[in-house]
Amino acid sequence: MKACLTAMVFCLFGMAQAHAEDYALFDPLVVSRLASARSSEAGAATIAAAELAVGRAPGPLAVVHTEGTLPGHGIRDVSLVARRDLSTTLDFALAYRLTGERKYLDAADRFLKAWAETYVVSRNPIDETNFDAMIFAYDLTEPDLPDATRQAMDSFLRSLATGYLDDMDGAPKHFYTNWQSHRIKIAALAAFQLGDSRLIERAFEDYQKHVATNVLADGTVFDFYERDAIHYVLYNVDPMMVAALAAQAHGQDWFNWMNASGTGVSSVIDWLKPYISGTRTHQEFVHSRISFDAERLAAGQIEYSGPWRPERAVNTLALASLLDDRNLATLDALLATTGRRPQTWMTLYRLARTS
Repeated sequence: MKACLTAMVFCLFGMAQAHAEDYALFDPLVVSRLASARSSEAGAATIAAAELAVGRAPGPLAVVHTEGTLPGHGIRDVSLVARRDLSTTLDFALAYRLTGERKYLDAADRFLKAWAETYVVSRNPIDETNFDAMIFAYDLTEPDLPDATRQAMDSFLRSLATGYLDDMDGAPKHFYTNWQSHRIKIAALAAFQLGDSRLIERAFEDYQKHVATNVLADGTVFDFYERDAIHYVLYNVDPMMVAALAAQAHGQDWFNWMNASGTGVSSVIDWLKPYISGTRTHQEFVHSRISFDAERLAAGQIEYSGPWRPERAVNTLALASLLDDRNLATLDALLATTGRRPQTWMTLYRLARTS
């Protein structure tokens, strides 16, 4: 019965075909329109960042690990440095589409191939969540890359998708928390980029399960009560919205899918808005049940304490506004009062979609 219901849902979402279009987020129309954003603030910043890095070599690691670590411990610091390659690769790919200059494509190719051939998928979603930038970079460059790079990337993406989806068939570590949100994001992006409808269907099944158990009837998430922190509300809902944005790019509405309580990811954004406007406030991590939160504060990571600040939700609102225009007014007000800006790919994606 469950399989029949899932199949019916996918028919409604237009997913009955055997093969989906193979991009995660940046579809061909958006890619073709990116050049019009070259002179924008986000476009200029992206090109400048790419130009600064275009001459350097990639520094891939076989393993990155930052989850549950404090500064100076283990391979955390070297992992943070190496992981900058991922956002740099996205800068190269965006700069290529903004300018058409071959040097940025060649740089993206070097970085994509190096990481795809070196990195060994660990299936730790906190360590690997930043690989979304690598997937977006592949979206932007795939048609123009050498066969060897495409083959390496496709193999890497299939390892990500099948590994995380197979894990989620059981009860992996922290399957009821933000860890599952990040698993779903990575699996969904990889599945959509591969254009594999069965993998996409499995990702949507896991998305539904997570919304059913993690999003509560009051519109918040399990993590809020375990960590006593809006920080972890955002860290839970942001990856779910990236997965929903990939689905939206393929004509599916995951963002407004509701559980039996009538709540979903969109409900969490509504719950958050009074904290963004300042009509409600929250002291972060005061009653966290997780000892590591206290350890981070003791180690001098003071961002894990004190009042939650609305500017921390800029990326969250940028994603929510891409999924539902009704969130644009809240985003615009937040940008006006804080002076903060979302990640440049979010801004460029909006500009290309609306040009």
